[in-house]
Amino acid sequence: MKSLLLAPLLVTPTVLAFSPAPRSFAGLSTQHQSSLSMLPTNSNDEDRTYYPVPFNTESSTSRLGALPPKSNEEVTDGSADARQLLGLKGASETDDIWKIRLQLTKPVTWIPLVWGVMCGAAASGNYHWIWNPFDPNDRNVMLGLEDTAKGFVAMILAGPFLTGYTQTINDWYDREIDAINEPYRPIPSGAISEGQVIFQIWALFLGGLGIAYGLDVWSGHDFPTVLALSVFGSFIAYIYSAPPLKLKQNGWAGSFALGCSYISLPWWCGQAVFGSLDRPVYFILPVLYSIAGLGIAIVNDFKSVEGDRQLGLNSLPVAFGIDGAKYLCAGAITFTQMGVAAYLQSIGETTYAAILLGLLLPQVFFQVTLLLPDPVANDVKFQAQSQPFFVFGILATALCIGHHDFSV
Repeated sequence: MKSLLLAPLLVTPTVLAFSPAPRSFAGLSTQHQSSLSMLPTNSNDEDRTYYPVPFNTESSTSRLGALPPKSNEEVTDGSADARQLLGLKGASETDDIWKIRLQLTKPVTWIPLVWGVMCGAAASGNYHWIWNPFDPNDRNVMLGLEDTAKGFVAMILAGPFLTGYTQTINDWYDREIDAINEPYRPIPSGAISEGQVIFQIWALFLGGLGIAYGLDVWSGHDFPTVLALSVFGSFIAYIYSAPPLKLKQNGWAGSFALGCSYISLPWWCGQAVFGSLDRPVYFILPVLYSIAGLGIAIVNDFKSVEGDRQLGLNSLPVAFGIDGAKYLCAGAITFTQMGVAAYLQSIGETTYAAILLGLLLPQVFFQVTLLLPDPVANDVKFQAQSQPFFVFGILATALCIGHHDFSV
């Protein structure tokens, strides 16, 4: 019997739309806005463009400087410094550039990606413990240590590098809307220069691709599956945030892209590292959970309705109104999980289907008591109380697939 030792302590309210630390709202310093020699420029020095990140040193500063800062009061419970490092609202101020760089990557959002990698490893059915107390045939210490190291590197890829890249590039292209909704965040506040942000985007992107290729070599892949997934995910992250496509302007495309990035891609990464993606079900189930993730993405959009309307972003709460969007959210989360449970039942996995339905019940309860009455006021509370049951449902499904005998 092959199993996966997972870390339940990682399950916290994870994909929450927290805000970074408060900063003074000042113009960006021109001494940090020199061009990067490794990036191509056009011939117009007054309007430089660095692919894939447009970089106009004049227009962005004047636009962002037009708005006064909103309050982001520092918490008094002793957690302000930790909140700053994690990219959470209520954080302390800092001038340390490395702390600000870390804040831009929003470490609190790495957790669902790390969880997704672990679920993918579980779904492979080929992860070995260092010493499995439940299976005497799974106690190869050296093989377990190697799998542990592989899993850790895959989590570093999915979390700090590619999620960090995604969050940084999203903040770059959101600097104008953040000037409306959250002007104390690092970029619109001037806490970090534009050149430093661009360098961070490239470093995380190229570093992530290097790690992905290394995992393919380590896993003995003939085709670089992990690298291909990383390139695809990075492309989705770019078009999600950047014009001209800017998927986030379209509520359906943007929300599903977000759900897919947080659930399907890390699952496929973890499964590819330890096994193979050679059955349709390995794609279908993560995609179904990504549709549920679309519902979670809608919750994140409730708080930004004001800025989205002003900048013409057609998020689902803007398109359908808050009342319409909250029912779409609840339906996406609930009915997709019911569909997954029905599939597990259809392949004879009655116990896992019952576990999944049992984990769905408290989610429905929190929808009725928190989400539907007031999704704007209760968005964070709803996700904090509902999401742990959701992510354990993903884990239960992955374990089921990893242990199911598809040859029968």
